[in-house]
Amino acid sequence: MSLEDALLRYQAQIDAALDRALPPAAVAPAKLHEAMRYAVLGPGKRIRPVLVYATGEIFGMPLAQLDSSAIAVELIHAYSLVHDDLPAMDNDDLRRGRPTCHRQFDEATAILAGDALQALAFDVLASDAVLACDAGRRVRMIRELAVASGSQGMAGGQAIDLAAVGKRLTVPELETMHLYKTGALIRASVRLGFLASGRDDTAQAERLDRYARSIGLAFQVQDDILDVEGATETIGKPQGSDQDRDKPTYPNLLGMSEAKATAERLCREAIVALDCFDGRADPLRLIAEYIVRRDR
Repeated sequence: MSLEDALLRYQAQIDAALDRALPPAAVAPAKLHEAMRYAVLGPGKRIRPVLVYATGEIFGMPLAQLDSSAIAVELIHAYSLVHDDLPAMDNDDLRRGRPTCHRQFDEATAILAGDALQALAFDVLASDAVLACDAGRRVRMIRELAVASGSQGMAGGQAIDLAAVGKRLTVPELETMHLYKTGALIRASVRLGFLASGRDDTAQAERLDRYARSIGLAFQVQDDILDVEGATETIGKPQGSDQDRDKPTYPNLLGMSEAKATAERLCREAIVALDCFDGRADPLRLIAEYIVRRDR
């Protein structure tokens, strides 16, 4: 299966699952539900749910049994984007080629939409009747998502990012920031796919986590590169916005050539981490290459 075929298959699965999980726009409070659907169902790469599906399929899991994990990580990701775009944070006007949630609706509605999406993520993961695992494993999955979303994960990374504006970080400091801000939820996506499979092989889990750590960093390095070289109409947000805010980035710290070399190195490390798996892990291998070659 080509990467394009795999992505289309997984993206069709998650888009249908998200549509079912989100409250209908006509149900009160209608404006809030409309904002939630706007934030989630707009155009997007769906990389995190794709990672859930691709990981679970290594172990023969039907996609339907992975839906709740895929939904949960995408809802958390969408909520984080809504809040990151707010005036108190990055104050962005454009996301995924459309007005940001607070511009399309209003700031209060955007805040509430993000809050509600975060709550819905845990509700879906806790209540899914199709997920074939015992209560103890389900609690492990919920905790995995909670830690990845909190102060030692995505929220903590955003806090470090905001505090770093106008400062020059070291490479290890920049890496730590992105392991939290971007990497934590990507690692959780792979871990949830593994946990949903019911497996407990610690060696396989460690290899998958090495893979996820590498692509999580590679994803951010490529984002930093696209902020410099990408076109606004392609990347779906203002080109050069990180530079304009004087944020620390890999190109600023390493130079563009070294930043690109770092992304390629991380891609190779991710693929090597999967060498204990057979061809069923090929979608994960292709995703690693896609992450460092994408133009949006």
